[in-house]
Amino acid sequence: MNVVAVAVSYQPQLEHLGALLDALAHQVDSVVVVDNGSEAHFGGWLEKYRSIHGIFLGSNRGVAAAQNVGIDWARRRGADYVVLFDQDSLPAPDMVRCLVEAVQAKQAAGCKVAAVGPRYLDERQDNPPPFIRVQGLKLLRQVCDTSNSIVEVDYLISSGCLIPTSTLDAVGVMREDLFIDYVDIEWGLRARHKGFQSLGVCSAQMQHSLGDIPINFLGKNIPLHSPLRHYYHFRNAVLLYTEPWVPLNWRLVDGWRLCLKYVFYSLFATPRKAHWRMMTLGVWHGLVGKAGKFDEGAR
Repeated sequence: MNVVAVAVSYQPQLEHLGALLDALAHQVDSVVVVDNGSEAHFGGWLEKYRSIHGIFLGSNRGVAAAQNVGIDWARRRGADYVVLFDQDSLPAPDMVRCLVEAVQAKQAAGCKVAAVGPRYLDERQDNPPPFIRVQGLKLLRQVCDTSNSIVEVDYLISSGCLIPTSTLDAVGVMREDLFIDYVDIEWGLRARHKGFQSLGVCSAQMQHSLGDIPINFLGKNIPLHSPLRHYYHFRNAVLLYTEPWVPLNWRLVDGWRLCLKYVFYSLFATPRKAHWRMMTLGVWHGLVGKAGKFDEGAR
């Protein structure tokens, strides 16, 4: 099987990206780094990885657009699977193999696989974040009963997500006008709408940092992003809720969670005014259907 890794970069910490590229060297057939307009010296740094192809977009076109460029590169090289990565993720030595084996086993059993993804560990959190599925009006956190469990989920985070190219042919690629945030959620729900199932593979492991330094609240570490990222998060959530094919129960459950986040970050994220303003602006832009890269003049 021809597996191509697509790593998206933007002003990366070179030590972290280098660790990712080293970890992928013996796990996949090819690696392409799609850069979203990092500083000029980045291209020179990447040249030392002679077996890795670099695509330099020249400006920040967003995560979804960069992923699509990498997916196109992989397709033109006959990839059977594409595995996506953020620049600050670190897969276990056998992660890709575990994911491919899970896809093949499920497909052999007749499952239409959308994508498979690993358990990821954020060292700043207490436990590996659970896989998520909405059933009725409840958010179910799918735990791994055994190390070999494979669980059904609504979506997977994009980093570490392995997708058969045959599924991309049927479902389509990433929605570029979302730019960043909810890109993976939108694709996962779209795949499910078309009859494909996303799966969490408990035997596959990956380290991944989610957001900035978290907020400690009542003994729990709550992920935190910048005000700009919160703009995209809230705007794209609302944009997704307006899609007629998104199940009503999913909109209600995720919308309730979004309301809780709005209150929490308005009160506890600093600077509070900046977070509140960008979240509110995001909700408004989502309601009026405004998508794409954020216009700095709209602040």
